[in-house]
Amino acid sequence: MGRDTSSFQPVDRTIRGMSTEDRVSVCAVEFHRNVGSNQEVALIKPLTITKNGRERTVLLSAQARLKRRDRRVIAAGELSERQVDAIRDARIPDRFADLDKEIKD
Repeated sequence: MGRDTSSFQPVDRTIRGMSTEDRVSVCAVEFHRNVGSNQEVALIKPLTITKNGRERTVLLSAQARLKRRDRRVIAAGELSERQVDAIRDARIPDRFADLDKEIKD
């Protein structure tokens, strides 16, 4: 009783033509069989790993993770008092004082 692999294409063959708009999903078994190739895919775009047909995990490149973290948006009203105090008390280090002239021009 074998699995139908007629429509399966190894990940490394499809990686060249992949755009960042494509959605990539792989089952856990295939992910483990081709860890290296799947890691290459995750460098280009998030890779969803499914288990029993359900999305379970997403593999991101370190760069993508940092970009997503930097883009986290929250409403000002969602800030804790501690966060508001930290923003209010924040000071620009003296070594960056010369950058002020860039916005004055």
